[in-house]
Amino acid sequence: MTEGKKPKQIDTVAIITKRNIVNKREEVFKLIDYLKKKKKTVLYDNNVANLLEEFKGIKTADGYKKEQLLQDADMVVCLGGDGTLIKTARRIGSKQVPILGVNMGTLGFLTETTASKMYGCLDRIFKNQYKIDRRFVLRVTIYRDGEKIYTSLALNDAVVNQGIFARLITLRLEVNQRKITEFEADGIIVATPTGSTGHALSAGGPIVHPSVNSFVIVPICPSSLSLRPIIIPNDRQLKIIVQTKREKESVGLTIDGQETLDLQYGDEIKIRKSSKRFDMIRITGGNYYKALRQKLSWGGE
Repeated sequence: MTEGKKPKQIDTVAIITKRNIVNKREEVFKLIDYLKKKKKTVLYDNNVANLLEEFKGIKTADGYKKEQLLQDADMVVCLGGDGTLIKTARRIGSKQVPILGVNMGTLGFLTETTASKMYGCLDRIFKNQYKIDRRFVLRVTIYRDGEKIYTSLALNDAVVNQGIFARLITLRLEVNQRKITEFEADGIIVATPTGSTGHALSAGGPIVHPSVNSFVIVPICPSSLSLRPIIIPNDRQLKIIVQTKREKESVGLTIDGQETLDLQYGDEIKIRKSSKRFDMIRITGGNYYKALRQKLSWGGE
């Protein structure tokens, strides 16, 4: 997490929403009106464009793919919850556009504000009174028979798991082509510090502050009780090799809990820190410990 980066002038603002935003449409329309009064150019994703056409009769609103919005905008207002923010992070391109997360979901661990407080935040942003919370993302790539068959970004984690059958799988874990271990387990999680409070935490992993440049490696229910979570520097490259042969039972790879792919015997999953990053806007400077207390119900204010 990096703070203190000099803010830039914001002229073009993109709105990205969760898919089911129809029940919050009045908030979306109110936001559009606010931005136009601030003389900002407003770009919409397809979800917003559909709302404008259906409920406002505006058929000229151009809906953009989210990947294009992240390239054309000076900042993004992301309306949803953590899932919407994480999905947005996986679409980032070469441009480092700052994103304001507005919680319209449930947990909202990553989002900065709520719909009711959003306009006060935007007023401060347009006065350059904000900071950047910079998070690194994973580059996850699958190789099969020596050929690359898939690659994606992950803000939270990459998880290799046993699929729909409750049977142990055998995996080999390497760091910079050096073997760490070969083990049987329900699977393995490789998480960023951002994702350390997600699936990795549920599996017994540690909470890692976002400023720590590390990978969190958490075996899921290993057969050997001596196999424990480990934290390593994020300038290393990890490799997970599937060593379980199954004819009808698949092993799966899940990216950020949102995309799942089938794996085969011998597949290699390579994980490294991406050259891209995810910049989130913070108004208060980001009280990480307060967020932990509130979101994890530790008690106290």
